[in-house]
Amino acid sequence: MKLLRRQFLHIAAGAAALPAMADLGRAQAYPARPVHIIVGFAPGSASDIIARLISQRLSERLGQPFVVENRGGAGGTLGAEAVAHASPDGYTLLLSGSQDAATATLYEKLNYNFIHDIAPVASIASGPLVLVVDVPEFIAYAKANPGKISFGSASTGTVAHMAGELFKVMAGINMVHVPYRGLAPALNDLLGGQVQAVFSTTPPAMGHIQAGRLRALAVTSAMRFEALPDLPTIGDFLPGYEATITVGLYAPKNTPVEIINRVNKETNAALADPDMKAKLAGLGVVPLSMAAADYGKLIADETEKWGKVIRAANIKLE
Repeated sequence: MKLLRRQFLHIAAGAAALPAMADLGRAQAYPARPVHIIVGFAPGSASDIIARLISQRLSERLGQPFVVENRGGAGGTLGAEAVAHASPDGYTLLLSGSQDAATATLYEKLNYNFIHDIAPVASIASGPLVLVVDVPEFIAYAKANPGKISFGSASTGTVAHMAGELFKVMAGINMVHVPYRGLAPALNDLLGGQVQAVFSTTPPAMGHIQAGRLRALAVTSAMRFEALPDLPTIGDFLPGYEATITVGLYAPKNTPVEIINRVNKETNAALADPDMKAKLAGLGVVPLSMAAADYGKLIADETEKWGKVIRAANIKLE
């Protein structure tokens, strides 16, 4: 009888270990087919440029294609919604960041909740935005001409939009927001004089700045930025002002932790490569490596910060 009991307990213990062994095996076999990285913005956006950089490195490191798929529209929410409703198997990822931290407060009706339905996987990069106007004169002119200044953004609810709203609140000025379908057309209209300012992420603006087509006059980070060392910060004129963008990878909730940890590990290894660091620096961003849980905490803090800005500016979208 004792022998039978020991045999039963041994079998039961082995059965209990099977799910964990299955998860481990699934992670070791991952990826067995192409992985899709969805970007909620048009080609040429900061998210798109960084997605193509990291997808190439992950393809090389993991031996399967990581394919970038653009699903632009509605401030990035269309792409995020697609990932929130995707199968949690690691084969559909989202490259996004700070803009999605605003969605819970900004949109009254969404078919997903970014914080609860999407799991952070790996941070990739962070950087400031660039304001292309003379800050003191711009504030003075905007105060003297309320409602006559317009600023462009990639879309309503993006960090480029939120940076402008934070600027309005802290400077005590009134500007008209003009949303575009991406920063590339917003920058083109800035060059053509249709809008007077754009709070642009650095990747799509750096080429214009380096070619002399755009004159960057201030960055939105708290400290001066290494890639643009001669530029002051907006905080030099508006103490306490700070608006930066973070970009990283996400997966549907309930994606096996073993898969999340593997993608996190390989992403961090790719970011440590000197060539990758140099390419990111050329875009005006810096590598941001951290564990998935720490990245989740960062995004939660961003959600709280931008929620306050949205409520102060009384912005609501359906």
